Amino acid sequence: MAKKSKRYQEVSKLVDRSKSYELQEAVALLKETAKANFDETVEAAFRLGVDPKKADQQIRGAMVLPHGTGKTQRVLVFAKGDKASEAEAAGADYVGEQDLINKINQGWFEFDVIVATPDMMAEVGKLGRVLGPKGLMPNPKTGTVTFEVEKAVKDIKAGKVEYRVDKSANIHVPIGKISFDNEKLAENFDAMAETLMKVKPQASKGLYMKNASITSTMGPGIKVDASGYRR
Repeated sequence: MAKKSKRYQEVSKLVDRSKSYELQEAVALLKETAKANFDETVEAAFRLGVDPKKADQQIRGAMVLPHGTGKTQRVLVFAKGDKASEAEAAGADYVGEQDLINKINQGWFEFDVIVATPDMMAEVGKLGRVLGPKGLMPNPKTGTVTFEVEKAVKDIKAGKVEYRVDKSANIHVPIGKISFDNEKLAENFDAMAETLMKVKPQASKGLYMKNASITSTMGPGIKVDASGYRR
């Protein structure tokens, strides 16, 4: 196990590992423990009562955070004709067809999110081996395979985040930057938690929202009281 830095060890003393903090208290404490000399990303983590091995308990989707993520996403759109024009007008950074597919095959990855119209997926699907491992493959479940190109691009630019349960039944999602106001971070966290409650699989039995926490890029994890979401 890598040795933690002296700074990390010092700020960790501020956090009671045995306690689950109220959301506002957790966010305030988060600010105290974020001592890096850059604007750290704030991430929320949720442990859910699901079995990811079962198809009917898979959780995957996307949502637009009320206050965005603090990061401007570079959006690539695979579309043609009027839909390509629509993507450009909506603010997409790159729009194209086979030309962009060729660039990606040659190792170009100067983008963060891909949107594709359904009629382009036969060609885009051939990039699966390249895009899949990087988590960049467009997917209808996250709204990135759609003819509603304008909405897709604007949502991503406004702070849309994707979420997906991992093999350990955890979900990790960026919810902003440490420079955000406390209220904005709290509202983003709350919106994410409420979204996860809404997509609870019917097959999930027992306690669903097991625990939650927030952390900054270089800071320790802080447990958040998730009891308010258990209903």
